[in-house]
Amino acid sequence: MIRQITVLGSGTMGRGIAYLAAISGFDTIVHDVDGASLDAAKASIESLLRKGVENGKVDAVSADEARDRVEYGADLESALRGADLVIEAVPEVLELKQELFAQADLFCGEETILASNTSSISISRLAENVERRDRFIGMHFFNPPHRMKLVEIVTGHRTSEDTVERTREVALRMSREPIVVRDSPGFASSRLGVTIGLEAIRMLEDGVASAEDIDRAMELGYNHPMGPLRLTDLVGLDVRLSIAEYLASTLGPRFEPPALLRAMVSEGKLGRKTGQGFYRWDNE
Repeated sequence: MIRQITVLGSGTMGRGIAYLAAISGFDTIVHDVDGASLDAAKASIESLLRKGVENGKVDAVSADEARDRVEYGADLESALRGADLVIEAVPEVLELKQELFAQADLFCGEETILASNTSSISISRLAENVERRDRFIGMHFFNPPHRMKLVEIVTGHRTSEDTVERTREVALRMSREPIVVRDSPGFASSRLGVTIGLEAIRMLEDGVASAEDIDRAMELGYNHPMGPLRLTDLVGLDVRLSIAEYLASTLGPRFEPPALLRAMVSEGKLGRKTGQGFYRWDNE
């Protein structure tokens, strides 16, 4: 039974997953080597709990209990000892993730499940440096994790059925909707989402319509809650570029990033986190 979840990485996704774990009743440890990032994660999680109470979505007692369940630590070995499930949420860099999982494989108990929140990198490749490949899986949350209901469970070549079922149980306990997909570049969600996003950027590049009108076409014409260009701003243009480059290298030139995307990333226009992307985010 999964009781303790350790989240590796305290960025936007890591802190969101940690919040979700704690509010769902799991003992939660957030690990990051950057103390400032850990402090920011703690402030973010406490803000989410406070807003949940203010909006009537979380009762005060549950919020206090969730707050008490979360620990923050910079020492990797200590963070991993006792974990039943490890969820990695560090940047989309294959070597970084592989190295982290190799260490986790050494420090964790034999039955611990290792999961990656990667949105595109092969689960089987991420598992190359670990022994427990039967207990290695993808657990792809969506941004922001506390609002987005989908969790994409990705099976590697050697992932066991028991690991899949235990991971599904965690997702359901978090009140998420899990889908199970086979390990393939981009899985299901990123492959489809990136396709739409890249074509929207090409349309903007070609002067077909403004960013606002391209987004409105998908929102009103196809009932998307958010247009692909605004969504790219929220995800981060650098993240979108990294995923597109990976998909282009594995699936072919149809995922080749548009010149406009490369130019904006090189200029530091990364979306909401820098205040400028396809939209201005000065007041966000």
